[in-house]
Amino acid sequence: MTISVTINQQVQQLAQPITIAELQQQLQLPTVGSVFALNDGIIPQGLWEQTRVNDGDTIAVFQAIAGG
Repeated sequence: MTISVTINQQVQQLAQPITIAELQQQLQLPTVGSVFALNDGIIPQGLWEQTRVNDGDTIAVFQAIAGG
């Protein structure tokens, strides 16, 4: 079964069930410096394994960039 979610303003189809941790792996993002907002709420990294993505969710993905 697939679900439809919006990731960084682009609609995508994902296999369900999926967690934020699994999504991070699918997107091939590093764990350090990646931030996920699910429906406008920041998800702490310690909750990625427990937080499920559901049909219709909106996800914003940010990556910290070092600079100076």
